Amino acid sequence: MYTLPAGVDRAVPMLLLARTRPFPPDRVAAWPLGDDTTAVATARAFVRDRLAVWGADEDTAFNTELIVSELVTNAIRYGSPPMRLRLINDRMLTCEVRDTSPASPHLLHARTVDEGGRGLFIIAQLADMWGTRYAEDGKTIWTEQALPPSPA
Repeated sequence: MYTLPAGVDRAVPMLLLARTRPFPPDRVAAWPLGDDTTAVATARAFVRDRLAVWGADEDTAFNTELIVSELVTNAIRYGSPPMRLRLINDRMLTCEVRDTSPASPHLLHARTVDEGGRGLFIIAQLADMWGTRYAEDGKTIWTEQALPPSPA
């Protein structure tokens, strides 16, 4: 329960205003994905090409390709079509893979003899943050990576 500050005998209505800034369309890229294993290679090629246009360094491009590979593989294995990949180049590089399954991903700690279960662990090691955003028609698994400073 909220209590009013001392000396205030009634709640005062407030209005919160927020101003969003327009986001340049050339800083967002999105692609539909198939629901078979060829989608992983296709997604990697999309990412590699877009990051080259954006001037990403080799380490960022390599890490992003690996992140996208794991996200798309998980979507194919555990998600439901249709699937979509989106990259956002802002203060951070954001990768998103969307599918229509409500199933939650789980970070596992695979043993050395396990053949699978390392995807989200790899993502967690390469990305600064990752998470899941749910909607009525599915979920989006997202990651964020810091971008290196632009050369002066």
